[in-house]
Amino acid sequence: MRYNYIAIEGNIGAGKTTLATKIARLYNGKLILEQFEDNPFLAKFYDDQEKYAFPLELSFLADRYQQLKRELSHQELFADFTISDYFLNKSLIFARKTLNDDEYHLFITLFNIMNANLPRPDLLVHLYVKTDRLQMNIKSRGRDYEQRIPDNYLEKIQDSYFNYLQQQPQMRILLLDVNNIDFVAYPFHLDKVIDAIDKDYPKGMTSVRLTT
Repeated sequence: MRYNYIAIEGNIGAGKTTLATKIARLYNGKLILEQFEDNPFLAKFYDDQEKYAFPLELSFLADRYQQLKRELSHQELFADFTISDYFLNKSLIFARKTLNDDEYHLFITLFNIMNANLPRPDLLVHLYVKTDRLQMNIKSRGRDYEQRIPDNYLEKIQDSYFNYLQQQPQMRILLLDVNNIDFVAYPFHLDKVIDAIDKDYPKGMTSVRLTT
């Protein structure tokens, strides 16, 4: 891969972890996967978002920062590059949609302190998947606490991602529409994704729609 540090992003159920894992295995990459299933607030949040949004977002921010700080400061000798299934800035994207204004202003202050100490990815890949397919993916992986996620929540998160990506001209961003392919079931679809990622992109956002 031409990039030293790639981050895969996208909505809940977009296939971030699957894609990052496949690329790391195929191209000898150091893999960083978000550790979220042990978060004590996650299941509670989906039952009562207003009550648990702030502790959830703070705990996610702290966990993500600690993991990235640790993993990115220790490059594995035999890995050719690093790939992760998240980017710290996703904390801002989710927090903007789940927190009230006072909570968000405090949150962003803490975020800025942490973010200043981390390197940015050389390429940020955002997997765009429509809501109906996200819901299919969510149901098929069978996490109990995710089965109650409403469509409008996923749509709000996607809108927040789009707004953020459009305001990052200093980053190299690939918006990858994967609605018409299945890189899990078909190896040649995975090849299309990898070919799209492994190109020399300018800074700013580039949009690519993949088809069979």
